[in-house]
Amino acid sequence: MKKTINTFKEAKKNGEKVTMLTAYDYSTAKLEEEAGVDSILVGDSLGNVMLGYEDTVSVTMEDMIHHCKAVSRGAKNTLVVCDMPFMSYQTSPYDAVVNAGRLMKEGRANAVKLEGGIIIKDAVKNIVDASIPVCGHLGLTPQSINAFGGYKVQGKSLDAAKKLIEDAYTLQEAGVFALVLECVPEKLASFITSKLDITTIGIGAGNGCDGQVLVYADMLSMFSDYCPKFVKQFANVGEVMKSGFEGYINSVKNASYPAVEHTYKIDDEVMEKIIDAYK
Repeated sequence: MKKTINTFKEAKKNGEKVTMLTAYDYSTAKLEEEAGVDSILVGDSLGNVMLGYEDTVSVTMEDMIHHCKAVSRGAKNTLVVCDMPFMSYQTSPYDAVVNAGRLMKEGRANAVKLEGGIIIKDAVKNIVDASIPVCGHLGLTPQSINAFGGYKVQGKSLDAAKKLIEDAYTLQEAGVFALVLECVPEKLASFITSKLDITTIGIGAGNGCDGQVLVYADMLSMFSDYCPKFVKQFANVGEVMKSGFEGYINSVKNASYPAVEHTYKIDDEVMEKIIDAYK
């Protein structure tokens, strides 16, 4: 059965945790769906882990559509949420709706995700009014990294915590079905979760959220540039891949691959005639 935004609503109602992972390609999305994940986020983190950008600011609508298409083909029964990239929704509510529509029509997403609070409430409301489900994102919002001056925990002071709470209420009122809380103190994230009717998805926000999300390349130890404190590495796939690559290289260099079992045969009589023809 297809997982939808109602899956999130029912989980919140029943006190069940929701799982979300990023994916950026068909094969990974298919594996995650087979594993039973509730939702797949086509995150603009693809700029870092797939395209080698230093941040997510450089990611374009074309990047997001391209990768979302691939994920949606691999995850036919999972809720696919696609990030709206930097400056695709900040310019005007009209632009926000048009670009959200492109992610749905061209990227085949089931929902979109926007970063920010009160300042984007009109964009969120207009997208929701266009029958497009929206997931919010508060706390450390990577698209605002230049304004933050770095990757820092958000909501630690009284004023910052109050602002985060007000932003959360505003997004709920604007119609988001879920809210990602990133790099927020655990107690604050738990408090916000207890006050909201919508599902909260934590990433570096503790176990009190209604669910969790991780970048799959982080939790599988495939992305080695850096590893955030909140990441648990559930498997060392990066080392397994590197070992496999090294094994392939060595086998080719010493001519042990391809072996006989990896090759195709031709009838000896046919081969003799070919040799004779080219003497």
